[in-house]
Amino acid sequence: MVTDNTNALAPLLPDRHPQHDLFICDVADAVLKDVMQHMEHPFYSLSKKPETTVKRYENGNKWLQITPSVKGLATIYDKDILIYCISQIMAKLKEGLPVSPRVRINSRELLIFTNRGTSGREYQSLLDALDRLEGTRIRTNIVTGDEEQVDGFGLIDASSIRRKHGLDGRLLWCEVKLSDWVFNAIRNEEVLTLHRDYFRLRKPIERRVYEIARKHCGQQKSWRITLAKLLLKTGSQSPQKRFRQMIRQLVEHDHLPDYHVTFEDDADMVVFTNRGTMSPTSLVEGSIPPLQYDTYEEARHAAPGWDVRFLEQEWRSWCVEPPRNADRAFVGFCRKWFEKRGRP
Repeated sequence: MVTDNTNALAPLLPDRHPQHDLFICDVADAVLKDVMQHMEHPFYSLSKKPETTVKRYENGNKWLQITPSVKGLATIYDKDILIYCISQIMAKLKEGLPVSPRVRINSRELLIFTNRGTSGREYQSLLDALDRLEGTRIRTNIVTGDEEQVDGFGLIDASSIRRKHGLDGRLLWCEVKLSDWVFNAIRNEEVLTLHRDYFRLRKPIERRVYEIARKHCGQQKSWRITLAKLLLKTGSQSPQKRFRQMIRQLVEHDHLPDYHVTFEDDADMVVFTNRGTMSPTSLVEGSIPPLQYDTYEEARHAAPGWDVRFLEQEWRSWCVEPPRNADRAFVGFCRKWFEKRGRP
């Protein structure tokens, strides 16, 4: 299991499998952009100790409630399994192969993929992670017009395990059925690529800060946020004074993938600056082909009253990666834009 070794000299964990080529996708970002686009609170635990209390977050008229199982809330390390599953599905989509919510996981491959060891203890940790992922339930509301829809779902719907005969037998493989909530986010191309060093970050809070930077800064030159708001977004239970020390350690070591981190003491502001390790936004926009004529008519129906050329500019600047189907993606963007804002 990845450990939080705060006394280690190196800020990053060693690359245990340097020859393994990774294609890494972030399901948390996919979820936040789709089902919970207005919810800025985390739903994975950053604690080493099991969290078994129900959590509820509110943002305006939106709310999110997370109910853990008796084994605790799914942790940010448990999410590695989902990252692996999404990577497999995205790789198949890229090759034009059929996909389904069911993903077969080679246990050893998963451990190598997530930069973990391959001892018996690591295999047991996978079983515990599956229990927490399957047991964690999420409920949130979706407001459209004067109606409120309340949806409940899990991170995974089911899992099965195959091991060598006997209780101490080696875990061979497992199969995971992703929830419709997660699978639909993948099919809607609401997935971002993570830096391969994500799995080398030692501390849960570092992973969470990176995810926030990846989502909000993206491929912009820089992004600023107050320390207090960043603390709220992470979901960390640390007091602000301790959290400030954590951010200063990030600044000192400067080891966060994709982004430099600086801290402005006078304004209590955290600044993320793009390292340039991702493709520039202009290249992303330039790689999106022109839209079909009929697409603009569909967009007008999806967002009545809005200038579709204006929405196209907003959409192209919002895209962080070229969609597989630009026309379908643009119409979907317009529909969500209208659901959020209504008529101009």
